[in-house]
Parts: sequence; C-alpha cells; structure tokens
Amino acid sequence: MPEDDNATDTEFDRVLARAIERRAFLGGAASLGTVAFALGVGGIVPHARAATSTFDFTAIDTNTLDTVTVPKGYSWRTIVAWGDPLWSRGKPFDPETRGTPQTQAMAFGDNNDGMMLFSGRGRTLLCVNHEFVNKPAMFGNRESRLPETDADVIKGIEAVGVSVVEIKKAAKGWEIDVDAPMNRRVTGGTRMRLSGPAAGHALLKTAEDPAGETVIGTFANCGAGRTPWGTYLTCEENFDLYFSASDPFFEPDAAQKRYGLRAKDRGDGFARVAERFDLSKHPNEAHRFGYVVEIDPFEPKKPPVKRTALGRIKHENAALVVNGGTGHVVVYMGDDARGEFLYRYVSKGRYSDEERGGDLLDKGTLYAAKFNDDLTGEWLPLLPETVGMTEPDICVLTRIAASKAGATTMDRPEWVAVHPEKAEAYVALTNNRYRGKADNAGGDPMPVNGPNPREGNPYGQIVRWRPANGDHTARTFKWDLFTMAGNPEQHSDAYAGSKNIDAKNMFNGPDGLAFDVRGRLWIQTDGNYSNEKGFAGMGNNQMLVADPVTAEIRRFMVGPKECEITGLCWDADATTMFVGIQHPGERGGSHFPGGGASLPRSCVIAVTRDDGAPVG
Repeated sequence: MPEDDNATDTEFDRVLARAIERRAFLGGAASLGTVAFALGVGGIVPHARAATSTFDFTAIDTNTLDTVTVPKGYSWRTIVAWGDPLWSRGKPFDPETRGTPQTQAMAFGDNNDGMMLFSGRGRTLLCVNHEFVNKPAMFGNRESRLPETDADVIKGIEAVGVSVVEIKKAAKGWEIDVDAPMNRRVTGGTRMRLSGPAAGHALLKTAEDPAGETVIGTFANCGAGRTPWGTYLTCEENFDLYFSASDPFFEPDAAQKRYGLRAKDRGDGFARVAERFDLSKHPNEAHRFGYVVEIDPFEPKKPPVKRTALGRIKHENAALVVNGGTGHVVVYMGDDARGEFLYRYVSKGRYSDEERGGDLLDKGTLYAAKFNDDLTGEWLPLLPETVGMTEPDICVLTRIAASKAGATTMDRPEWVAVHPEKAEAYVALTNNRYRGKADNAGGDPMPVNGPNPREGNPYGQIVRWRPANGDHTARTFKWDLFTMAGNPEQHSDAYAGSKNIDAKNMFNGPDGLAFDVRGRLWIQTDGNYSNEKGFAGMGNNQMLVADPVTAEIRRFMVGPKECEITGLCWDADATTMFVGIQHPGERGGSHFPGGGASLPRSCVIAVTRDDGAPVG
C-alpha cells in the first residue's frame, strides 16, 4: 500500500517482518526456500505458525434452512448487502423498484464474490468483487424477469465490478462507514489502463480505443488476490456472457469459441446500450476482458490496471507468493472451465519494498501445469519458442497457447491457496460432468487421470502440490489428492470420496480456498444443493475447514437456500471473519438475509466468537 507514517500495524505487517527477520537470520535461500512469504486468498496474511489438528468448535450438520448456521458459541450478522448506499447522497435500497442506475452507482453491487481486507492510514478497507447480477431478483419487478429497458441494462452494468468499502468498529462490531473518503465503486463503466506485453497490440485495438491501451469496465469479477505492495487483484472470469452479435449470420471463429463467445445474448443486454459489446461489429472488444485487474484501494483517483502478462483466461483468483530466497513474484491462477488449465506466472524482476510493485506483474513468464500420473508434474513455459505464438498473442489467447504446450486438462480449476508457512499450494477442482466423456472447448482430450480420477466427476476434489526444493519458481513439483469430495451415504466406490470424507463432513463443489491464522485450510462450496439423489444429505452450500497435516475436515457453516458461499477474509486480530453469501434465492426459494417475504440479496456477513477469541 502507499507509504504512510500513520499506517496501523496489521497482521500483514507482522508476518512480513517475521519473514524478513527469518531470512536475515538463516541467510537467504535457506530460510525462505522452504517457507515462502505467501499472500493467501484470505486477505490479512495468516500467522506463520504450524497447523494444529485441534478444532475448537463442534462440527455442525447439513441443513436446508433459509439462514446462516454456525457452531454453538459463534454468531453472525450482515455487514453490507446489495443496494446498500455507500454515500449518504444515495438512497436506501427500494425492494419495489430494486434501484435505478443512479442509486446503484452509489451502492454496494450485486453477487459479491472474492474479497480482501486492507489496513493503513488509520483506515480499514474491504474490497469486494461483484461477479454478475441475480437477474430474477434485480429485475423481478419486470414481467420477463430480465432487463427490459436501457435503464435496466445500465443498472446491471453499475452493479458489477468491485466495491471498496471503508469499515469501522462500532458497539456491535464492524460496520460500513458511509461517506468515508475511500469508498469507491469500480464498475462496468469505469475507465482503466492496459499494461504488459499485449498493451497496444493489434488484437486489443478498437474503434473507440485505436491505441489499444484503455478499456472501459470490468465485470465477471470472481476470485481475488493481493500484493505485498498493498494493492487488490480482482479477477475477470465469465466475461463472454456479456457479448452478443446483431448479425444473424455471425459465426464465432475458433479463438472466440475457445472462450465461449457466441452470437446469442445471454440476458444482460450490454450490446443494447454499448455497441462495443457487439461481436459482429467490434470483435476485438472481447479480447480486452478476461484479465487480472490491479486496484490501489487507498488511491481512489488512480485508474485500475489490467495486467495482460498474467494471461487472458476465465480467472478464478490470483494467489501471489514472493518466492523464498529469490524474491521473484509468483502468481498461481486457475481457469474455471471444464478441461481448462492451471497456470503460474513468474516475474522477471524481484520484489523489494522500495519498488512497491513496479513492473513485476508486467514482465515475466506464464506457465501451464502438466500433471503426471506418477504424482510428479512440471510447469510448461508459454513462450514463442515453445508454442509458436508471439508474446502478445500468448497473453491474449492464453488457452490456445496452453493447449499447444500440452498442459493437463483439469476439472474446472477454481481458487488456489498457498500455505503461509510451507512451500505447498492447493487448488479446488469443482466438478466436470464431461470428464472421460468429451474433449474441452479447444479439442483437447479430457481422459480420466491422476488429478482428475473420476469419470463425469459430479463432486470435485482438491489437489495439493509441492514445488521442487521448496522453490515456487522450480520447473517441477510433486502432487497428491488432498481430498476427493463425495457422498458415502449414496456410493461405496470412488464417488463416496476419499478416506477423510464421511457422512458428517460430506460436500460437493469445492470452490473458494483460504488459509486462516492457524494455518488451516477453509473450503467454500458452490455445488449442487438439490439435496436429492447423489447429493442427498448434503443440504445447502457450506464452508468447512481442513487440517493440512492430518487432512481432517469439519463443517463450520451452512448457508441459506440456493446460495454460494464465496469470499473470505479476517480482520487484523482474526476475531472477525468476513464471509460472502452470493445469490441466495437464485431460483426464487430464499428471502435471505431479511427473512419473511423480503427480497433475497447477496451480502457480506461478519462471524465472531461469543467469547471474543479468534474465529475458527
């Protein structure tokens, strides 16, 4: 974050200090080679302390209630919900109109996803992604339950992107600080800069931006990340859903098909109010989305930056590590689509606090992962000499480059989390009903294999890997299956799950991953909540916590009906856990968080222990 003599001493600062002290004491690579300085997806960096097998809560059962359930001795409360104004000149959420473009521009966005917490300058800022809009809720006052007017479409554009919300401690705990100077909305209409190898390249030039250097908007913001220089990384995922074509004879080319682009409008209507979203008229506009976007939360006037060097994929999150010994910045990223790949970026330069980022996210090498069935793997460099594409083309058409390199097709790589003390990382593979049955969108085979061991995988798994010699820049690694989700009540084969899954902790659809202050791995789900057939007994989506040492898993939270649990971070002393509840009632079956007959609204909740101790 920007230098400030008045900045508060956060857990982030304390862990960084310990890492530097350890490196100085042990002598460079010997210290941080095995204990990399990791910026986990949780927000405030976890304590550098070994995991414990002791859980100080009683696991809860699954349920199908329309509320949040937490263990005895814990409480939760809503901090901010879709439509809540961030400035007093905004208007309180109106359940009749569901807001206007003007009120939405002044309010918290919809379908909150990944988030991070930043402290400094005497302030605490919560940065929150808004992935898409829950159309049945936002436009439920329209006969079609879709945007029917230009104003409806613009309201949707204002409801996606990112909210930067200042929060403050009050009598009941943390709450939003209305009118705080750092409050900010970054939306589908915010101007931002392109950087890295693809900036200014022909594929990024459009009629509105002939230089190919400036983009309007970010949307489909899914997972998140953070940098040691204090900036927020928001990740563009399913950007293809917002493009369409007015030409009835339009047929997407192979590259467009690889990214899911097609002529049909999927319901958001962006091309109706902005011609640049019409693929038949402006095919390059889609090349300008699908990136990791860097935002400085403490500089509201500073434009966000799309970092093309990190590749153009359907980014789930960005897990950043400053590699021990070498100081190189390493970013792990999943591409959330069936049969797509796991990626790594390694910076050319080395991190130093004085440079505060510099071009570390602009100059480096992208890699895609290859997993071998003998529990070894390697990172395949995506370079002109290895894939036969120019560097800018690799940054824009990254999926094609990874296919050419021969990377392993995966079961929807979602969040990556890096252990705060050990040189190991985890990726959630949420599911893949086409595994062993079809090819991916680029024609790459998806056979049943080591990290993806089940045909038609309905439950998902979490894969762990350890880089060679504890070096996150190493070309090789060893991997294992940390857990395979499943239903042991319905199956007695591989679909029952791995040995650490039983009737008391079963789940499906692992999605979000984050490490806490005790080095434990939290697992959030976005799975099948039908509670029927192969998913009988699993109830609503949930959050669990796992011990990386013993692989024990316990259920900590169950969400309301038809929601996804996503986004997780803690305050500096870990006594408050912030959790995202996305799209409750996406099929009309919830009234969370208001209850009664109220309109369902995505929100961020705060979870605390009744005795004031750290959460978890």
